[in-house]
Amino acid sequence: MSASTQEVTNEDIRTQFEAFLDEHRRALTASLDGLTEEQARRRLVPSRTTLLGLVKHATFVEKVWFDEAITCRSRADIGIPATPDESFILGADDTIASIQEAYSVACEASRKATSDLGLDDLLPGNRRGPLPLRWVYLHMLRELAQHCGHADILREQVTPPNVEA
Repeated sequence: MSASTQEVTNEDIRTQFEAFLDEHRRALTASLDGLTEEQARRRLVPSRTTLLGLVKHATFVEKVWFDEAITCRSRADIGIPATPDESFILGADDTIASIQEAYSVACEASRKATSDLGLDDLLPGNRRGPLPLRWVYLHMLRELAQHCGHADILREQVTPPNVEA
């Protein structure tokens, strides 16, 4: 796991990207901390988006961008859904612990898959065509930042803060 974003101000851009990615990864999975299984699964919006579903989706995203895009393996071979929308679907056996563990494993696999690559190295397996790792890091930062925002809002709805008048 990389250093905190506070510690990388004067580091190279790769170190900064990885610190920011890991900070967002930690924030997203932490959105499940202290919740009951029911709270984590609660649907508060018309879509399939739930707190547990967001982390499950983030696992899918890690595998799309750091497995499929690097190895060129199909989503079926990787064992992930064909579409992003399907990645939010929760199974009966999905729990906070199992989803957090799967996400942790996927993030570690992403770190390992990119460890020998340079930021300008092309990842050949994306449906858009080859993309440089730099672009993928930026895309992942955007994706994770958006989902952290979604998680913040859902978390507040599930566990409203104590507001003093």
